[in-house]
Amino acid sequence: MKITWYGHSAFRVDYAGATILFDPFLSQNPSFKGEIATVQEGVTHIVLTHGHGDHLGDTIPIAKATGAKVITNADLCGFLGARGLTNLDPGNTGGTIDQGGFSVSFVNALHSSATQTEDGVSHALGNPNGIILKAPGEKTLYHMGDTDIFGDMALIDEIHRPAVGLVPIGDRFTMGGKVAAMACRRFFSFETVIPCHYGTFPLIDATADVFVEAMGDRAGTVKVLGLGDSITL
Repeated sequence: MKITWYGHSAFRVDYAGATILFDPFLSQNPSFKGEIATVQEGVTHIVLTHGHGDHLGDTIPIAKATGAKVITNADLCGFLGARGLTNLDPGNTGGTIDQGGFSVSFVNALHSSATQTEDGVSHALGNPNGIILKAPGEKTLYHMGDTDIFGDMALIDEIHRPAVGLVPIGDRFTMGGKVAAMACRRFFSFETVIPCHYGTFPLIDATADVFVEAMGDRAGTVKVLGLGDSITL
């Protein structure tokens, strides 16, 4: 498994038989400095945690250009279908979808999910989710999406046993670094933790320093990626 971070919550996960984009917020992302054409090359699937613009991002043009299947909650799939996407695979909290080579499971997240389109109409886009990816021979990955800490994270760990966590730490709209570290330390036994949802806008934390310090004796599990950097696990 190769994981690449493009800033905010946008990641690419490369397996032997699939390439998955998470929350591809790129063209409007002030921290993204790469080329979208490079990011989308070979992409087979796009997985969305929720419908806010800083996560939905460039999903529509990337999906149209690549033919990638978009996997997200049913309400958001309906919104995307009305905007011309046809290769959609809807799910919802508690469900698992077999993608033939890997699976996607939807778990809870404490956040919101809605958008206002240019015509001024507000759209409810279902519940936010965290996402569990499982593939034979690969470490189980948990993208938390945008969330606060919650006690049922213990059940997510019991059910799915994720080894890799993509964890929002930027505060204001998600957990801050200290609380995110509490979530990781109290509820999970991650082998690798990659912080995200920071350094994008002035309103959220600029660095992962608070999170790394709060991880204490488990700080060695944290891999702070630079923009566009990859890690192979």
